[in-house]
Amino acid sequence: MSIIINAQSFKHEFLLDFKMAIREPSFILPTLLFPIMFYVFFGLFFSGLGGGGQQSATYLLVSYGVFGVMSPALFGFGASVASERDKGWLAIKQISPVPAWQFMLAKLVSSLVFSTIIISTLFMIGYFFGDVNLAIGQWLSLAGLLLAGSLPFCALGLAIGFMVKGNAAVATLNLIFLPSAFLSGLAIPVFLFPNWLQQFAYLLPPFHLSQLGLKIIELDLGLSLLGHVLMLSISSVIFIALAVTGYQRSLNN
Repeated sequence: MSIIINAQSFKHEFLLDFKMAIREPSFILPTLLFPIMFYVFFGLFFSGLGGGGQQSATYLLVSYGVFGVMSPALFGFGASVASERDKGWLAIKQISPVPAWQFMLAKLVSSLVFSTIIISTLFMIGYFFGDVNLAIGQWLSLAGLLLAGSLPFCALGLAIGFMVKGNAAVATLNLIFLPSAFLSGLAIPVFLFPNWLQQFAYLLPPFHLSQLGLKIIELDLGLSLLGHVLMLSISSVIFIALAVTGYQRSLNN
């Protein structure tokens, strides 16, 4: 398999994927607006009313940062791949001379661009309006962690895109995205959950990504760094295996 990138075709595929996304209101509005809107309401407005202030704004900056990068990762891959399968575009791409991984790389870059926009916007809101005061190293470490942490969700979205038809992909992704986000403590801190629900949260990738982010700002639960990395790594391997299986199955259909 060739690992040489055709710059022209890669640029074309990236721009095509990016333009399709920004022209689709059902994708662009929830992806960009929801994490920002939730952070403004819960991280700034309600935290201020409840007396949480700067610490709540800082804590929820990480939580909604994870929430923000999950959305383009899951929907940018899952919904678009499922739609391309249904319309026959994926079959055309599979027989084209450009390797399939290059199309996936273009989608990955597109997802990371959207994630960067979300992270940057949240950081600016937190800094200017939430009095979030972090060292430069913490800002950069948090941004890098969130971008890298979106990769397992890209793999999961890709797996769903290969396995579920286009008209059911968005519903399936929502059934995964929203419950896993809330049960991971991204809206309500995990330590406020009942004990049995806290144990369940430990199985979910968003929980471990958020705890790694909170560890950077010293607001995490104090669990093992290695444990979080291990759980995210295991999740990534499982999701990639599912995506490969789904791709192989799509070749036979």
